[in-house]
Amino acid sequence: MDLKALFASDKELMAILTIIAELELPDAWLAAGTLRNYVWNALSGKPFFSDASDIDVVFFDPETTYEKTQVIQEQLQAAYPSYQWEVKNQVFMHGHNPHTAPYQNARDAISKYPERCTAIAARLKDGDLELFLPYGDDDIVNFVVQPTPHFLADKERMTVYHDRLKKKDWQKKWPHLQILA
Repeated sequence: MDLKALFASDKELMAILTIIAELELPDAWLAAGTLRNYVWNALSGKPFFSDASDIDVVFFDPETTYEKTQVIQEQLQAAYPSYQWEVKNQVFMHGHNPHTAPYQNARDAISKYPERCTAIAARLKDGDLELFLPYGDDDIVNFVVQPTPHFLADKERMTVYHDRLKKKDWQKKWPHLQILA
């Protein structure tokens, strides 16, 4: 499956990417569950956004405070209330994962998400659609859930991974998922 073509052909997704680009946040991407769920829904014959609980916007800016990030999220929610926006400055997010050094940029953060299938991002850069898939697209298009190398390398992070799998219970929505590790 050509993910870039899939994303580019969807007017709603491209509109969301345009909204994110117009924020002019440094190193900003649409990422994680929004795109993972989108692909799984597309492959399952479901409406693309039917199971996407939120619109995951990530960026990296040491100059933007946590409070300012919250304001950006609130402004997006007010301007586009049909979506559940979740805006995260990756400068602060390393603290959510045990034994994780501060991230260097958004791509570094994305590559250290718990699951390889969640390590996906897209953005419009100079009007062109750019994808970031540090582990390729095999896991996503083949419905495989497995930890990233960052999570595999640490017992406490693997506990977070397993707890997350229980909480998310993705197999209810996509029964043919293969859960590994």
